Formats: sequence, structure tokens, C-alpha cells
Amino acid sequence: MTFHVSIPAIVVGVIVICVVLLDAFETVVLPRRVTRQFKLTAWFYRRTWIPWKKIARHIPTPVRQQSFLGYFGPLSLILLLEFWAASLIVGFALLQYGIGGHEQLGNEPITFGRILYQSGETFFTLGYGDIVPTSPLARALAVLEAGMGFAFLGVVIGYLPVVYASFSRREIQISMLDARAGSPPTATELLVRLAGSSENPAIDQIVLDEVLRDWERWAGELLESHISYPVLSFFRSQHSNQSWLGALMIMLDVTSLLITGFEGIHPGQARLTFAMARHAAVDLAQVVNARYDPKAGERMTDANFQALRETLAGVGLKLRNTDEAWQKLTKLRSMYEPYVHSTAIQLMVALPPWQHPAKTRDNWQAGPWDRMIQAKGLAVLGQKPAQPQGPEDHF
Repeated sequence: MTFHVSIPAIVVGVIVICVVLLDAFETVVLPRRVTRQFKLTAWFYRRTWIPWKKIARHIPTPVRQQSFLGYFGPLSLILLLEFWAASLIVGFALLQYGIGGHEQLGNEPITFGRILYQSGETFFTLGYGDIVPTSPLARALAVLEAGMGFAFLGVVIGYLPVVYASFSRREIQISMLDARAGSPPTATELLVRLAGSSENPAIDQIVLDEVLRDWERWAGELLESHISYPVLSFFRSQHSNQSWLGALMIMLDVTSLLITGFEGIHPGQARLTFAMARHAAVDLAQVVNARYDPKAGERMTDANFQALRETLAGVGLKLRNTDEAWQKLTKLRSMYEPYVHSTAIQLMVALPPWQHPAKTRDNWQAGPWDRMIQAKGLAVLGQKPAQPQGPEDHF
């Protein structure tokens, strides 16, 4: 029996299989960021995220826009697995076509399209037997591809639960931030509520250090999980006014204020938390391929700083020296704001302000039946329900 060998098909097939297997290993198994110029998974996400963002920009309602963006993370994870499977099927088809040695029922001619079909049924272990490898090398490749199909199924079964477990751990701390720092959370509100939880109008150092220590660990887990599984960067939080990037920004804002210097507060733990959070902000900006934006807007003006000072002074938190504090805070902000801002642009995430201009309702205070319950209670008292006053009245 004569076999028609195609060297170009064999070479291309080997390259496709090696590239896909290396990419899958680096994405699923290797627990570190790969810094080489080209990476298949990074290319895949850049090519799919850009059109998804363009569609999202045409959605006028912020809540619906965030809901649409929230589909990308889970959907892209499924599409990535399908992309790997399809690429392996094509790679093995090129190899089988290149080495030859196949027969089809009815002695019909063997074409690349039919070899591609045979590769697909082998990969998914269907085994119809309408196209049969006849040479020893073709049979060995068929067995190897079938084994690869089983291994791929194992990757899917093991990969998805790990990704969602990491997502769940990330979101628990973010959900707890709702009652501690408002919705959406701000650095000022977190410090105000911590001060208000103590008997004296100042923050308890032990309580503060415990909170910051928890967030230092959270930032470390965030860095580790999002470098190991970059797709988590695209996973959105349960509420549209919460995000992992916003929570990271809050911790950087809070710790930078504490490092700036409040009377009676030691900034030791704040420095450790700031270092860990800043490390996460810098590395994760590179993971999502964020680009530096020299035209980034100013998050804090002189007026904002004065308002913040007055708010914190009202709960016993007084900055040591106003001029020196402003300069030190500006320097600290320059260490993380450009990275977080660029990441927010890349992911289409709204960053929290330093302080809300007006009081907002927390997520835990809102519910779908609240209006009806309030109206029923007021009707019993013979009063009319109040009209909505702003966005905080809508959940």
C-alpha cells in the first residue's frame, strides 16, 4: 500500500498541537505568570474582549451594561476550552492527513475534510469506524488522540471547580465590605464606620489592625489566584456597584491615608497591607494587558481633601500636618492610582470615589419588597409613602 506523505501538513500539525498543549499547561497547571511575547490564551482574550467591550458601550443603562459584561468571564472560559479542543482536533487531523494510511468504507477517496471528521470522532472517542487508520503510525496517532481527549475531559472537570472556588473566596470579603464601607464602598466611609464602632470617637488600634490584616491576606490571595487563573479578572461581583478592583482601590486609599498619619494611630499594619495591595495592583494591571493613560483624571482635588479632612476629624481622626499630609498622600497615590485606573479602563469597571457627596443606601438595606412593606406600614398610620429621592432608593 502506497501512502502519500505531506511534510508541510505534518509540520503544521506538530506546531499546532505543541502550541495548544503548552498554552493549556501554562494556563491550567503552571502557577505563575508567563511573560513571553506571544501567549495563545492572552491572544484569545484580547481578540474576544475587544468586540465584547464595543457592544457593551452601546448599552445605555449602567446596571444592564455591567450585567452584559458579567457574562464574558464564564462564557469566555467555556469558549477557551472549546478553542483548545478544536485546535487539537485540527492539529491531529493535519498529522493524520500528512502521514496518510487511512481507508474509508466503500473505498471512497480520503480528503482532508473527512480526516478532520475522523480526528473529531477520535478525540471525543465516538468510534464510528467509518474511516479506519491502516498504517501503524496512523493507528498510534489515533490512540494518542483518544487519550488526549480523555485528558482534556479531566482538565475540564478539574479546572472549572478550582476557578469558581477562587471566585467565591474573593467575593466573600467583597460582600462583607458592604456593611463596613457602604455601597459602593469608599475609604472615608470605612474609616468613619470603624471609628463609630468604638466607644470613643477614634479607631481602636486592635480592631483596625485586624481588619487590615484580613485585607492584606485577601490582596495576597487575589494576586495569587488572578495570576494563576487570569480569567478571574473578567468575573464580575454579584452587585453592579461592587468589584474586586474597587475593593483593592479602597484598601489602597485607606492604607495610604493611615500611612499619611493620624494622631494616635500607628501605621505599621497599614504599611504591610499597602505593600501587598500595591503589589497586586501592579501585577494584575500587566495580567489584563492594561496600558498607561497619561490623561487620567484627578480623583482628589484640594477641595475633596479638605472635605475628607473635615469628615474624618468629626469622628476623631485628625491628620498630623495638613500640608505635609497632602504631599505625602499625593506621593502614595501616584504609586497605585495609574495602575488601577488603567486596569479599570481595560475591564470597564467604575472606580469608587474617596467620599460620596451624599449618603447612599447600603445593599443590605435594600430589598424587592421594601417599598410595598413601607407603603403598607404608612397606610396603617394614615400617611403617604415618600417619593424616591435619588439613585440610592433603587436597588
